[in-house]
Amino acid sequence: MEGEVRAVWAPLGEPSYVNHRVVEEISNPSPRQVIDFLEFEWKCGACKAHTVARHPDCPPDGRFGKNILVQATLMKFQERLPLQKVCEALEIHHDLLVTPATVMDITRRVSEWLRPEYEAIRERIRRSRVVYTDETGEKVDGKRHWLWCFTTDTETLAVIRKSRGKKVLEETLGKDFRGVIVCDGWRPYPTFTRSIQRDWAHLLREADWLAEHFQEAEPMKRALHEIYGDLKASLLDDPPPEERARLEKKAKRRLSYWLDKRYKGVEAKRFVQKVRNGFDHWFTFVTTPGVEPTNKRAERALKEHVVQRKIMGTFRNGKGTRIYETVMTLLATWKQQGLNTSKAMAESLSAAWTKS
Repeated sequence: MEGEVRAVWAPLGEPSYVNHRVVEEISNPSPRQVIDFLEFEWKCGACKAHTVARHPDCPPDGRFGKNILVQATLMKFQERLPLQKVCEALEIHHDLLVTPATVMDITRRVSEWLRPEYEAIRERIRRSRVVYTDETGEKVDGKRHWLWCFTTDTETLAVIRKSRGKKVLEETLGKDFRGVIVCDGWRPYPTFTRSIQRDWAHLLREADWLAEHFQEAEPMKRALHEIYGDLKASLLDDPPPEERARLEKKAKRRLSYWLDKRYKGVEAKRFVQKVRNGFDHWFTFVTTPGVEPTNKRAERALKEHVVQRKIMGTFRNGKGTRIYETVMTLLATWKQQGLNTSKAMAESLSAAWTKS
């Protein structure tokens, strides 16, 4: 029939060329394993003491292995999953059936095994030359508590207490703390130590807001930015102590000039008084190398806790706060140190088990 199209079949033969398609894949689901560990126990014939030897991957108690303990804890605190969602994830990915109460108990046991490492971090922070600290509100059983962050270049410590006062600083840093604290203007800090660096970022933000709403504060705002900018530029080359002392003296003289001016507005007067109250603590970073002029380190450390607070709402009891501060301290510290949190937690658990 005219115009008819017929299909023609012909063998393709050998391919003209062959491409490589390399992809990465994971097992789905990853089935759980059942491992039978052997424990060896000895009893001393003389003193009757018991000695137990076990594989470093074998937990001292419980039916869950190290990987389950690590992953359940990371799902709860690193991935921010509610307990029920952790159960669902373990069932989907590993065909493992657990209850929310079981997940909670897993995190409790993990936190207790990791607690000595938490205490070791606190001891190292106590000996630090510079500690950046800040605090935010938390609720425990619906009642107001405070979460404190103490952070250095390499470690971060979380502490949850009822108090926002000096006794938390004494308990955490020790009454004989000799380092510099970088902080905001909260009253307990200067009652704890004279070695303080007040937060310039907070100061400049306040000055900017004041100048935006009250015209008389505009010159003072510009002056504060100039003082801060000049000091930052002068410290880039790490000047010797005598030059640092000269820079501090000059900066204090410039700041005093603006604080001594007469201001009419209530807000401007209140701001000036606040700056004056912390006068001895604005320039510690000038005379003490290694001290940052802002408290951004502590503010960044608090951000994760603020997100967690929005998700959890409240802790039910003190047991939950102990679990939280232990695990979150170690996760933050490992992250600061560039470590893989899953591997670091597994290694820390094995180290703790060999001592039990």
